[in-house]
Amino acid sequence: MNKKDLTETDIRTKFITPAIVGAEDGKWNVMTQVREEVYFTKGRVIVRGKTVKRGEAKKADYLLYYKPGIPLAVIEAKDNNHTVGDGMQQALEYAEILDVPFAYSSNGDGFLEHDRTAISGAVERELPLNQFPAPAALWARYCAAKHYTASQEALATQDYYDDGAKKSPRYYQLIAINRTVEAIARGENRILLVMATGTGKTYTAFQIIWRLWKSGAKKRILFLVDRNILADQTKTNDFKPFGQAMTKITNRTVDKAFEIYLCLYQAVTGTEEEQNIYKQFTPDFFDLIVIDECHRGSAADDAAWRKVLEYFESATQIGLTATPKETKDVSNIEYFGDPLYTYSLKQGIADGFLAPYKVIRIAIDRDLEGWRPERGKTDKHGYLIEDREYNGNDYDRGLVLEQRTELVAARITEFLKATDRFAKTIVFCENIDHAERMR
Repeated sequence: MNKKDLTETDIRTKFITPAIVGAEDGKWNVMTQVREEVYFTKGRVIVRGKTVKRGEAKKADYLLYYKPGIPLAVIEAKDNNHTVGDGMQQALEYAEILDVPFAYSSNGDGFLEHDRTAISGAVERELPLNQFPAPAALWARYCAAKHYTASQEALATQDYYDDGAKKSPRYYQLIAINRTVEAIARGENRILLVMATGTGKTYTAFQIIWRLWKSGAKKRILFLVDRNILADQTKTNDFKPFGQAMTKITNRTVDKAFEIYLCLYQAVTGTEEEQNIYKQFTPDFFDLIVIDECHRGSAADDAAWRKVLEYFESATQIGLTATPKETKDVSNIEYFGDPLYTYSLKQGIADGFLAPYKVIRIAIDRDLEGWRPERGKTDKHGYLIEDREYNGNDYDRGLVLEQRTELVAARITEFLKATDRFAKTIVFCENIDHAERMR
C-alpha cells in the first residue's frame, strides 16, 4: 500500500483515528470524546430573488472533548501528499472560532501541535504518530494554564443537562456557557453576555444555571424577565427540567420553599415601599441572579430594577442582552463590566443561524419634506392645530396623519402580497394607539 495514493478519508481511518483512540488505557474514547466531520455552522443563507440556498458550512475533521460540552482540541487532516503541518492554518482558524485550546494538523505521518494556552516557551511541536496526548494530559495542561484549584476544576467540569434528546448547545452557546461557569469558578460576580436576538439566550442561561445549581455552587437562583409571556415560556420550555424546584412569583406573594425563581421585574417592584416585595427576601437569599434583556432598564442608576440588583448585591449577577445600552444615563458595561462573550447579529447571519435582511426604504413626502398646517387649520375634533413645522419626530406621537398611516399599511400589504403574505412579520409602532390604527 502506497500511502501517497490514499485519500484524506483513508488517512484518517487507517492512521489518524487509531493514533488518537489507541489500544492502551487513557486514550480518547471514540464514543464520548471523539467526533469526526463536525459541522459547527449551518452555512450562510443566500437569497437571490425568490431563490434561497445555503453557503458552505464550516466543518472540523475532528473535535476532541474532555467530556461532553467541553471541547479540548481540533484536528485538521490532509492526505499524505501534504506535509504534516499543512492543515494547521485551518485548524487554528477553527480553534479560535470554537474557543478550543489545542490545535493539531496531521497527514498520517505524525502530528503538529499548537498550544493556544502557552504564554512562553515552544508554542508548536511535532509529535510522532504514536505519541498523541491522552485526554488527561491535555486537560492537565489546560488546568495549569488556567491556574485552577481543585474546587474550580470541579465546577468547570460539571455536567451539562442532557435528556437524551437531539437538542444540544451550538458552538457559540458552549463558549458562552463554559466561559461563564469558568468566570464564576474564578470568583467573578458581574458578568455580561451579548447574544443576538434569536440565538438562544434563554437556553444558554438554562445550561449555565443547571451546571451551577447541580454543582452546589449556587443554591437559590432568580431569573428576571420584563414580559410575562417570557416567564411563562421559560418555565414550560427551556427551564422545564428544574421541575418542582422551580416557581414563578405571581400575585406579589413570596414562597421561600423553592430554589429556582422566575419573575417579572414589575412583579417585585413598585412606586410604594409595600410594593417592593423583593425585600421579603433577605439580601443574601439569592446567590445567583440572571437578568434577561438587561438593556431595558436594569442598568439605569435610577431604575427600580437596578434597586433589586443592588439589594441582592452579594449575589452573582449575569446580564443577558442582544443590544447593550451605552448612553449618558444608562450603561450595561459600567454595571456588569465588558462583555464576557459576544455573538453578534453579523456573526449569526454569517454562520447561517440567523437569516439575512435587506433594508427597503420607502420615501413618503411628509417624511421627506415635513408638514405645516394652513393657518387656522383644525383637526377632526375641531381643535386648532399648532402652526409650526412637523416632521418624523412628531408623527404618531403628538400628531397623527391618518392618510400617512393608511399609506404605510398599504405599502406593507403590497410587499407581503409580492413575497409571502403569511410569513412572520413584525410592525414596530410608536405606541398602543398607533398599533391599533395600523391594524
